Amino acid sequence: MNYIESPNTYRPIPGERSIFLAGGITGTPNWQQDIVQLLRGKNLIIFNPRRPSFPINDHNAAKEQILWEYEYLRIANEILFWFPHESLCPIALYELGAWSMTEKQIYIGMHPDYRRRLDIEIQISLVRPNIKIVYSLPELARLIIESND
Repeated sequence: MNYIESPNTYRPIPGERSIFLAGGITGTPNWQQDIVQLLRGKNLIIFNPRRPSFPINDHNAAKEQILWEYEYLRIANEILFWFPHESLCPIALYELGAWSMTEKQIYIGMHPDYRRRLDIEIQISLVRPNIKIVYSLPELARLIIESND
């Protein structure tokens, strides 16, 4: 596994499997660390937008972060979405809406108590009915692992 954390850069070799970790950051547990552990040892590149320290009031840092996420959402072959119950994750919802309208491989997981659970379930069933939604990080990791078998 190759792990790339914002704002670091990486250019995958054509054919390399890469996945972007989309989902809540602000006000949420570090679920990204958990999913990385669950995927450790797998043959893939992980792009993690969550930084160990982020200057939330620095407008230049915010712009840099948004540009990094924009670029790596496009570079990644696949996108993992996780919706924890601590936040509505408005940016992740926006990204899910945008990427669900493409052919890019996406995986969706959410905490069972996520407040907009029903909305995501219905919307995804309409636009991408083949996508299975799961309700734990281990299940989400299993989907990713099994999709490469």
